[in-house]
Amino acid sequence: MGAAGRDFHNFNVYFRQNAQYEVVAFTAAQIPKIENRVYPPELAGPLYPEGIKIYPEEELPKLIEKHNIDQVILAYTDLSHVSVMNKASCALACGADFRLMGPKNTMLKSKKPVISVCAVRTGAGKSPTTRKISNIIRKKGLKVVIVRHPMPYGDLKNQVCQRFSTYKDLELYNTTIEEREEYEHHLDLGNIVYAGVDYKKILNEAEKEADVILWDGGNNDFPFYKPDLQIVIVDPHRPGHELTYYPGETNAIMADVIIINKIDSAKPDHVEQTIRNIKKLNPQAIIIKAASLITVENPELIRDKRVLVVEDGPTLTHGGMSYGAGIVAARKYAAKEIIDPRPYAVGSIKTVFEQYTQIGSLLPAMGYSPDQISELKQTIEATDCDTVIIGTPIDLSRLLELNKPTARIKYEIQEIGKPDLEEILDDFPLEKNKQ
Repeated sequence: MGAAGRDFHNFNVYFRQNAQYEVVAFTAAQIPKIENRVYPPELAGPLYPEGIKIYPEEELPKLIEKHNIDQVILAYTDLSHVSVMNKASCALACGADFRLMGPKNTMLKSKKPVISVCAVRTGAGKSPTTRKISNIIRKKGLKVVIVRHPMPYGDLKNQVCQRFSTYKDLELYNTTIEEREEYEHHLDLGNIVYAGVDYKKILNEAEKEADVILWDGGNNDFPFYKPDLQIVIVDPHRPGHELTYYPGETNAIMADVIIINKIDSAKPDHVEQTIRNIKKLNPQAIIIKAASLITVENPELIRDKRVLVVEDGPTLTHGGMSYGAGIVAARKYAAKEIIDPRPYAVGSIKTVFEQYTQIGSLLPAMGYSPDQISELKQTIEATDCDTVIIGTPIDLSRLLELNKPTARIKYEIQEIGKPDLEEILDDFPLEKNKQ
């Protein structure tokens, strides 16, 4: 059971050459239009000359019955503990075992030092943290290579091992908005980014040019590579989620360093609750408090204006947030009114609002396919507003060529007090080659 990431990785490292198992199917959820594909034979290996079919997750009970399935393996992320057990109950009721796979059987070991940045929930602040860490490593005269958690939503055969060094590479691989949001900010810093499907091949390539590998996690998943330093971000805007979401709680327990981010905008009692929970889960972890500093180049386009706020898609959807950096900026710079885009939504964007009702009057930047990107553009241009606030990690106005004034929001992490990330990395043996 997956969402085009962890599912393929678990298969590749544990099942692909394991004759004791027959993998009958993948199921797909969470990401639109990734089902009804085939995991191709080029990736599935000689045990699966026809490849392996991918089905919508709602077909799971039928698949268990039809193929007399023995085991159902959950392999995707950012699910509440209740949701995980709901899926377990379905599998058990149909007669199958239900299984979760852990780090021992799924993490690959690198010859180079590995630092991982993961989170308790989607949208906690991994991107600005990885940017800051990469800058610190580069200042030490070392080459950092980013390996990003997978987002293979297109032709899997062409996404086995992807290397991004320029914007031309983004065009070469027909990247989605979601991929651009994770890659562009690293390219702007001069970092190399690897992603794809086969993370053993990716590791082999990354090791050839890296002094340090920086694992940039997706959602709230734990790393595919065994980290030498494990950094986990916690969001006090969602207090208690560090105890109640899979596998975010796992990350919190395993972490060497836990960053309590966004304390500048979270409620003080929520910050304190989060710290108490973290200390209970992982009393050995080093705790760093941090603010998420939000800036905008042209605040006059927000002040006293009727604004449409576009936020990061995954943060609002399976991340469960009802606001993000865009709405924080709208409040900070005194927008006159937040315009509700729902009356103007078309196609799959309208469906997203129906599925994720907590989003309210914000617009998630969904762009998993060319059609959805077009529908996002249509929705934005149809919305009656003065300014579009872009709270996503990339400048959507450049990608979509919008016909409205836009105010792009940027955000960076700023540690408060000591220790900070620079001190943590000073104590980490970045230049020591691993045996």
